Amino acid sequence: MKYKVLIVDDHLVVREGVKLILETNDLFQVIGEANNGKVALEMIDVTKPDIILLDLNMPVMSGLDTLKIMNKQGITIPVIILTTYNEDELMVTGIELGAKGFLLKDTSRENLFRTLESAIRGDTLLQPEFMEKLLKFKEKKSNNYTNTKTAPLTEKEILILQAVAKGFKSREIAFDMGIAERTVKAHLTNIYNKLGVNSRAEAVAIAIDHGLFRLV
Repeated sequence: MKYKVLIVDDHLVVREGVKLILETNDLFQVIGEANNGKVALEMIDVTKPDIILLDLNMPVMSGLDTLKIMNKQGITIPVIILTTYNEDELMVTGIELGAKGFLLKDTSRENLFRTLESAIRGDTLLQPEFMEKLLKFKEKKSNNYTNTKTAPLTEKEILILQAVAKGFKSREIAFDMGIAERTVKAHLTNIYNKLGVNSRAEAVAIAIDHGLFRLV
């Protein structure tokens, strides 16, 4: 079985480059390309992708506006944002809108494959370099702001979420804390419910926004 990928980017060279890389892996099949969010939304019902690679800056409809409409329409297809180094604020907003992760447009093929597979499985791979950028950006906006009433997490839940922000997977967190992997996943489910989110990336963004921890 191949995973169906929809590539959304206004630059043909980016779309073609990503497509060529994906075609070297038997797990993936590019079933469509779009040069803006409006076209992408029209293609989703027809192509029924398993995952979407989405650019942020596009004419007609941006990646962020596309995510907003997907949320309104209840479209739950995992999205990985294609980004560049100078889009920190957009990256933060993308996470808050439900993006499962980010990839730089010059990422390695191994990282591309690993990130897509993780997002499709629901075990989002959060890259430490991106989470560090996210943390720094959010801390600038809320240096002394703490509101644990909005995010009433336990000490253990905060520790788990902090480990997630540093890029650790559930099994690694479980080993480090001396608990079962299923216990870590249960804690993550509780965190999602408390924060009103659906992904690790969203949970990290909310926790940072509320000053619950810093990356050290």
